[in-house]
Amino acid sequence: MICFFSHYQLTQFIQFLKFGLIGSLGFVCDVSVVFLLRSLLGLNAAIFIAYFVAATSNWFLNRIWTFQNASHQRPFMQWTRFLSANSLGFFLNRTTVYLLIFFVPFCFHFPPLALACGAFVGLFANFFISRIVVFETDSISQHSSPQKKVK
Repeated sequence: MICFFSHYQLTQFIQFLKFGLIGSLGFVCDVSVVFLLRSLLGLNAAIFIAYFVAATSNWFLNRIWTFQNASHQRPFMQWTRFLSANSLGFFLNRTTVYLLIFFVPFCFHFPPLALACGAFVGLFANFFISRIVVFETDSISQHSSPQKKVK
């Protein structure tokens, strides 16, 4: 069987799929917390708290599953880097949404398309930033193959 992808590319693709799956679970967590807390605290407080609950669950699941072989030192610092990285992805997401809604008439009348595009942009940004900055995955060491011992 011919393999068109290197081990590194396949590993990165699998990490991306895991990251996307966890992001989907985070979305469900986010929505669930908003619905649970809205009547108790109001919509704004519920949305604020839900972001941190969902982001924390995403960080934890990515830490133990997606990037299980990455550096896991100083969890609190890693968590704060994850929140910062996701803030950038959130900004890119919402910028994409609003640009599409304001400049593409179809998106104005069908906002789910703009939301999907925003999520797509945010997913890529968050994955690569998390992979490099948050979980400190060393792409150079993963590119190189193990050296054979010479006798």
